[in-house]
Amino acid sequence: MAERIKVVVADDQNISRGFFEMYVRASTRYELLAGLRTAREAMKYVDEHAVDLLILDVLMADGIDGLTAAGQIKQRHPEVKIILTTSASETSWEAQARQFGVESFWYKEYDDHSLIEIMDRTAAGESVYPGDPPRVPFGKATRHDLTERELEVLRELTGSLTNEEIAVRLHISVNTVKRHLQNIMAKTGFDNRLELAMNARLLGLVVSDKDRLRKTQEQKT
Repeated sequence: MAERIKVVVADDQNISRGFFEMYVRASTRYELLAGLRTAREAMKYVDEHAVDLLILDVLMADGIDGLTAAGQIKQRHPEVKIILTTSASETSWEAQARQFGVESFWYKEYDDHSLIEIMDRTAAGESVYPGDPPRVPFGKATRHDLTERELEVLRELTGSLTNEEIAVRLHISVNTVKRHLQNIMAKTGFDNRLELAMNARLLGLVVSDKDRLRKTQEQKT
């Protein structure tokens, strides 16, 4: 009998982590080594044990997020295959994950493929990323109805930045920021920037770097 693939799951949401653990245990191909609550714990575990496949959530508390942790793990243990997961629909993380050498990326809420399929393909040597961005309703529109620049402006808006701060961050004029926000409101039907930011945050449509890193400062409960 072939040796089973050794898997570690790291997710600070108990329900998600429990489902991941259940999927791993239900398959005869895999052996669950550990179910962990933080990316920091995952890094330490991989340093100390032989791990074949790591399933790692992006938005994690207690010091370091999953995306940053994946980059550091890949530097120290390039042989460990990683699947990054998220319940948000933030697509900018895909490019960063590719840059770090992360094998696969899976959207919990929006991917048509099952986690087991992604695991099987990743373990077999494939790099599996979504072909299309998640189709998320946003007011009267969907994520697909917004341009990349509009999504960039919206992402900074969710970080509680002013129009002037967004302009500096994106190297565009304040008037251009205002025009993009007006266009987004026209497409979605939201009345003001506060509604835009609140609904985008609630849906996980976009997540600013500020919010992703702020999550890491939360303590374990």
